[in-house]
Amino acid sequence: MFREHTRVVRIGDRLIGGGNPILIQSMTNTRTEDADATIRQIHALEEAGCDIVRATVPNEEAAKAFSVIKKNISIPLVADIHFDYKMAILAMENGADKIRINPGNIGGRDKIKAVTDCARERGIPIRVGVNSGSLEKELLEKYGGVTAKGLVESALDKVHIIEELGYDNLVVSIKSSDVMMCVKAHELIAKQCDYPLHVGITEAGTVYSGNIKSAVGLGLILGQGIGDTIRVSLTGEPVEEIRSAKLILKTLGLRKGGITVVSCPTCGRTRIDLISLAGQVDELVRGYDLDIKVAVMGCAVNGPGEAREADIGIAGGDGEGLLIKKGEIVKKVPEDRLLAALKEELDNWRE
Repeated sequence: MFREHTRVVRIGDRLIGGGNPILIQSMTNTRTEDADATIRQIHALEEAGCDIVRATVPNEEAAKAFSVIKKNISIPLVADIHFDYKMAILAMENGADKIRINPGNIGGRDKIKAVTDCARERGIPIRVGVNSGSLEKELLEKYGGVTAKGLVESALDKVHIIEELGYDNLVVSIKSSDVMMCVKAHELIAKQCDYPLHVGITEAGTVYSGNIKSAVGLGLILGQGIGDTIRVSLTGEPVEEIRSAKLILKTLGLRKGGITVVSCPTCGRTRIDLISLAGQVDELVRGYDLDIKVAVMGCAVNGPGEAREADIGIAGGDGEGLLIKKGEIVKKVPEDRLLAALKEELDNWRE
């Protein structure tokens, strides 16, 4: 497991690397200088289970807003920097717990040194980020386009620049929207560096397509023991990224807690509106901090057997349904009371 042997990096009051739990990140899409709106969005992300949040710093007003935002949130705040090294320094002066930079787009070595010096003075980690869209011309020519090897070489080149400046409190990210290229790049870099890796499929797409691409890519990477912190990048509400990331980690056995819902795909035996019911159950269980499995089955014929591995379940019939615990039928319930019966059981759940 590569992640057990990466360096430990502290981000605010959280630790990544060295076998610590994989932390979930997201990024705000508010104008950072609008501190109130940004704080509200971060609170929603915190409630959903976000561990670390990143905000863009395109100008001085956004950097200065960090001081206000930091005082009103409870998770580490990361500054996303592009092009202007001064914004990185200003964000750190205003409380950033980590900065994300691409050393290739913030200027010459003197500017990188200025950022590194400030980070060293404050003990702030730097995430060195390289995306497939930012690959240098010479590497594109060397490898005949964007490739996994090119991404890794670019990232390690940036790492070496900062190392030569005497700083190694680093996190590395190499992202591509090409899922299999991203997987290959992570397989390569995990063998060549011991810095914690921030993993994600960049520009993955909408909630539907982005979730599929992220689940495949992150599953293949994390399943090999690679990756210390993740972001599911979706074109949608940031809270959706957290829900998806949590489910990916739970599916891989890398995180526990929270209710898992399993539901049948329906067939001709189904006599209730199972699609709607399953959606309502999915929404209902988000409000419970229980580490159990809930089954939603479409018929009373196979429901009890199919739900046997679940802690609790409901199975539809014709105008009525069954409440099931550990594969055993507890009682029959009118169809319109199935959801309420499940809620009552969850409200009074005892292991």
